[in-house]
Amino acid sequence: MTTLRDQVADATLPLDIPGVATGRATRDSLLKQLDDYVIPRLRSLDAPLLAVVGGSTGAGKSTLVNSIVDSQVSRSGVLRPTTTTPVLVHHPKDERWFLDDRILPGLSRVTGAASEGDGDGSLRLVASSSLPPGMALLDAPDIDSVVSANRALAGQLLAAADLWLFVTTAARYADAVPWDLLRQASERGTAVAIVLDRVPPEAMADIRSHLASMLRDQGLSTAPIFGIPEATLTSEGRLPEADVARLRSWLSALASDARARAVIVKQTLDGALGSLEERTVSLVGSSRQQVTAVTALHATAEQSYREALTNVEQGMTDGTLLRGEVLARWQEYVGTGEFFRQVESTISKVRDRITAAIKGTPPPAGDLGEALQSGVAALIESQGQGAAATVVRQWRQLPGGDPVLADHPGMAKASPEFSGAVERLVRDWQGELLDMVRSEGKDRRTTARIAAYGLNGIGVILMLVVFAHTGGLLAGAEVGIAGGTAVLAQKVLEAIFGDQAVREMAIRARKRLLERVSELYAAEQARYDGVLDGVDIREDRAERLADAAAAVKAVR
Repeated sequence: MTTLRDQVADATLPLDIPGVATGRATRDSLLKQLDDYVIPRLRSLDAPLLAVVGGSTGAGKSTLVNSIVDSQVSRSGVLRPTTTTPVLVHHPKDERWFLDDRILPGLSRVTGAASEGDGDGSLRLVASSSLPPGMALLDAPDIDSVVSANRALAGQLLAAADLWLFVTTAARYADAVPWDLLRQASERGTAVAIVLDRVPPEAMADIRSHLASMLRDQGLSTAPIFGIPEATLTSEGRLPEADVARLRSWLSALASDARARAVIVKQTLDGALGSLEERTVSLVGSSRQQVTAVTALHATAEQSYREALTNVEQGMTDGTLLRGEVLARWQEYVGTGEFFRQVESTISKVRDRITAAIKGTPPPAGDLGEALQSGVAALIESQGQGAAATVVRQWRQLPGGDPVLADHPGMAKASPEFSGAVERLVRDWQGELLDMVRSEGKDRRTTARIAAYGLNGIGVILMLVVFAHTGGLLAGAEVGIAGGTAVLAQKVLEAIFGDQAVREMAIRARKRLLERVSELYAAEQARYDGVLDGVDIREDRAERLADAAAAVKAVR
């Protein structure tokens, strides 16, 4: 049972998704019932029976408790709420059962006279010899209190009870709030006794009969009903002795009969254990929904950056980077525009031009290299920024995404370091290309050709080949412009290194660039993964909880 309790405590539902409020309420109620009743009762079956006196505002709960023990142990009056700090009345011999945190461990113990400083989170213990050993009464706050904390505490105390002593009045016995709780008592098998207070004597039979009928309809036909007629309180503010004598006798008999107490405890304990399964199954479902939601958010981020990488790869090979500024600089680099118009039709002239270019002193490659660098950097950055915007847009459409984003502003854009990282990436990659050129040009003849054309110039031309189209998608005039650019660049390199070497260099260079971009995008995606990692969700939680519940069911 403690294993189940630990797994319920661990099954936090931190992600704000539809239905999470119900899941959290289920978890809280499970945890409180395990802590406040099931585990303590299983550990101490011989502990005194705890009867919690609960009911609606103004039902007379405190007056009833004071009248049963014939002492002012709980404050009563016309101001509401009257009972804010719950009062537990016990026989002096039973004090040891309630001083520690065996039950209601979340409430601190206070003793002595009531004071305004009791505060929230306290449980006042009052010893009274008027109450027989083996029985304790706990005066709870109103179940329909205007103070939400009081309502929550009342529900917690009722869940900790072996017996509900439910107080209602002739005017309010059919109200919805009490019956919601009574239905829960019926569903969970909790032992219940009803005190029907302030009943006009002439109406007692009719109201009692109607209430008994309602109890039968809710599966509570065995719940005893104690009618208390409307009467003037004594000078001490208590009910007339004759009106509470039957209830007191019943409680005393129950306290003195160990077998009768055991029957009550077994009924309520069995009901509590039986209710664990359904609520645990519900909590398991809620926990799995959390995992599903966070998995979907992770997958969205991964997909967005995967698509961005695919778009970069496509942009590197579809000829896009060989147009515009790059094309203009290339034309300046090798000659006039007329030269490109003759590329495909006059291959011999191309060869002559290549040879002349290699033997001569071509213009510097700086402008062309800068244009290529700017182009590829712009491609990488635009896709990275687009991926960030896509992640946020899609997260806002997924369960849990909006609340997560609310705690992490600025996620719709790439990280502040992203632009600088892109520039470094391209520069470092260009350095790799130059190293590649040096490595391929080790023999004397090739080294001489590279020296004649310039190492940077060869590196720029290799970039052109890397970004050349490889799939036959260019058509019409573009073949003669961007396509011609690629063809000429490749012929230049082939004249220096040979066909096979150029192909291998281009493949390696393209692969290295994509690897670098992949690493960069992975770092950007990690921002979103980090946000989700901060949400305390683990995939094995639901399974552990389900296993713990199954283990409890197996030994019942």
